[in-house]
Amino acid sequence: MLLSRLATVFAAVTLCRAQISEYFDEKLTVTPLKDGKVASTLAFTTLLKNASPRNVERLHDDDDSQHYTLFPLALGQILREYGVTEMHLTLNAGKWNYDSWGHPVEPGVGTGAELWAWIGDGALSTVDARWKGLRNALAGLFCSSLGALDELRTTSPTEVFQPEGSLPSSTPHQLRHASHPSEHVCTENLTPFVKLLPCKASAGLATLLNPHRLFDANWHGMGVHVLWHEDEGVEVRLTFQTVSDPLRNYQARKQDWSFESLFGRKVERACPAARSSIVEVSLPQDSPYNLSPEPTLAEKDVAWFDIQPASKPVDISMSYMPDFNPGLAARLAKPSTPLSVQRTLKESSQAHGQLSVVLKNHESYPIQAVYLETMPWIVQFYLHTLTATLDGHPYTSAFSNLSYIPAVPHSRPSTFHVLLSIPANSTLKVTMDVTKAFLRYTEHPPDAQRGWDLPPAIIAPLNLDTNRMYTPTLLVDLATPDFSMPYNVIIFTCTLLAFLFGNVFNLLTRKFVVVSLKPAPSSTIKED
Repeated sequence: MLLSRLATVFAAVTLCRAQISEYFDEKLTVTPLKDGKVASTLAFTTLLKNASPRNVERLHDDDDSQHYTLFPLALGQILREYGVTEMHLTLNAGKWNYDSWGHPVEPGVGTGAELWAWIGDGALSTVDARWKGLRNALAGLFCSSLGALDELRTTSPTEVFQPEGSLPSSTPHQLRHASHPSEHVCTENLTPFVKLLPCKASAGLATLLNPHRLFDANWHGMGVHVLWHEDEGVEVRLTFQTVSDPLRNYQARKQDWSFESLFGRKVERACPAARSSIVEVSLPQDSPYNLSPEPTLAEKDVAWFDIQPASKPVDISMSYMPDFNPGLAARLAKPSTPLSVQRTLKESSQAHGQLSVVLKNHESYPIQAVYLETMPWIVQFYLHTLTATLDGHPYTSAFSNLSYIPAVPHSRPSTFHVLLSIPANSTLKVTMDVTKAFLRYTEHPPDAQRGWDLPPAIIAPLNLDTNRMYTPTLLVDLATPDFSMPYNVIIFTCTLLAFLFGNVFNLLTRKFVVVSLKPAPSSTIKED
């Protein structure tokens, strides 16, 4: 009887393995930049073949048992618990410089934390309730403050955040998006990130995840992306991007780099769970160089290395022949992106200000782009003051398809998006007056005098082969009460209470005795 049951279980497991297969691929993309820095992107992709998202209409029932070998179980349980079909989480520190660095491999480079997900509708629990559970579960998984992405920061800008994978046609889906510019990535976020990998950081390209070097970069960011492809299955892509500066050392004259200099490590052994392990290096076109070792495959501007059959340890390096010339006009003359964006907040007082966005089109053809602002309720727009100027002259044809959802104080942020038309080789300036709220003293952060961080704006070009562009965050100065006064009152009151209590306690607990002040009689000495 026992043998028959074991045979049945073995047959069921074998059938599951036959129907659902798991594949793990890892890739490192290294791109030398024109300002001497080096951009690196580590991507770890796990594909759960023939899998599909959980039916949200059956969330109240017990879920089927999930048997994963390579797929991260902790993340898979969260996705199935809350009926999430697609999810994107990024934690970044620093400001991405599009003009000098170009477009990143992974588009989500906004400063701070950003989380957006497509969640199936139709369950007994609402989408907002499951969105709350999702962000709290991810906060616990990655040791971050994602719980702060509450309804005060949540929006649904479907025009910009389109699904990157497939969505089941049988179930309607809703988008939830939130960002927290004050949250940054650090070692306590990287540790659970590494635990989701099959080989952890002991083999393969994950060996290069050295926190001492990653967090010392000029810019660094981590991402978790979950997609569903109808013909393939569920895909989880874990990414880590950095921008390192080989010229940071004042003695460095060349932008030479290697695995040892960028990550402080070499690839000692291959990950046995990886189906492929590829390193892609972009080759510079304006300077002679030497690439070592010999690449597995090379084209005009890209070289590929297959890490698995290569002799270990692997330390790919690139050395340049001439010294780096930072003043070379041809190197820095033209920006690396067709569109440049600059966003500022001009504050005339602690109650009013003006938001300004300047977009420069460097191409010989017009560009259309969606401009999105998701502003917390503490800064509200005066929509009637929206104006546009083209090269200093009024330009009324700049706006179309404008949509504005006003903020609700203490409840909902404002969402503003508009389609902008930017003529060829021109500069478009968009301005709008804003008003700043007067907060309760309990709503100020501990560092209230520093100000409030505002999330970045997003520019999504429509007729370019590029993805979203994020502007730097802004710092707004709000009217702040004198927080020193409560502390002064507390200190004075505590001192007075301590003085009174100390005296009363001393009187109640002291033992009073009578002490004689007369001198004791001295003994007489008899003389012989």
